[in-house]
Amino acid sequence: MKESTEKDTWLYEISAKNKLVDLNFKEIWRYRDLLVLFVKRDIVTVYKQTILGPLWFFIQPLFTSVIFTLVFNNIANIQTGVVPSFLFNLTGITAWNYFTACLTGTSNTFTANQSIFGKVYFPRVIMPLSVTISNLLKFGIQLLILIAFYLYYLFIGAEIRPNAILLLFPVYVLIMALLGLGLGMIISALTTKYRDLNILVGFGVTLLMYISAVPYPLSEIKDNQPKYAWIVEYNPLTQIIEGFRFMMLDTGIFTWFGFLYTLAFSIFIFLIGLIIFNNTEKNFIDTV
Repeated sequence: MKESTEKDTWLYEISAKNKLVDLNFKEIWRYRDLLVLFVKRDIVTVYKQTILGPLWFFIQPLFTSVIFTLVFNNIANIQTGVVPSFLFNLTGITAWNYFTACLTGTSNTFTANQSIFGKVYFPRVIMPLSVTISNLLKFGIQLLILIAFYLYYLFIGAEIRPNAILLLFPVYVLIMALLGLGLGMIISALTTKYRDLNILVGFGVTLLMYISAVPYPLSEIKDNQPKYAWIVEYNPLTQIIEGFRFMMLDTGIFTWFGFLYTLAFSIFIFLIGLIIFNNTEKNFIDTV
């Protein structure tokens, strides 16, 4: 029998992953239809069989902003300068919500999809990616709410204005996505062995909000609690929240060091999360 001198070509080749950091864009592009399907699923099923449905996209940030304004600004007397307190809070909450949606949505990737992962092969990273992309719709809706109130306060004469840093808006969105995705992949890998981490995520996110300058300006804690201000100031999430407020309201603290530090930190966390996620993917079915 004459042996073929040509190398056999295969449509798909499945092998063990040997790369430490492996984000196979070619393979993800090949499964792009599946990614789109998961994105649509996430959007449709989140509020399926609910009374108010997509209205929760509007209700949650508005109610939270009202509560923050009543508690922190009216009762605790935290000042927001010339910026209306409600708009100040709504800006921070809009940015915060996208990060937390990415984090909580990806933190249970393995446990929530174990039945699918155990039956069919596809790039597992598609799951957390789909959550991050689908949350962009929610973020976009809440951003429209923010713009509507921004225009209203501008119309009645509030001293607010955007500045040139607004050009970095897409970069800030990318930073939030990378940070939420990276942390979410780390937690999802750990929950395959330690299920109680799922309980701690919600509790931890609530605590994290209070050290990320969401309900108050960074300058407030620097003036009143200078001894502990560094904890909040060097929190990358604080830099994101302050950056959002600075670019849209021209208030808050923005430094290029803080911006570059946050960008580098988010990329680092994403790469660490990807390494842990890929390593867990190889044998998670035995422990989940």
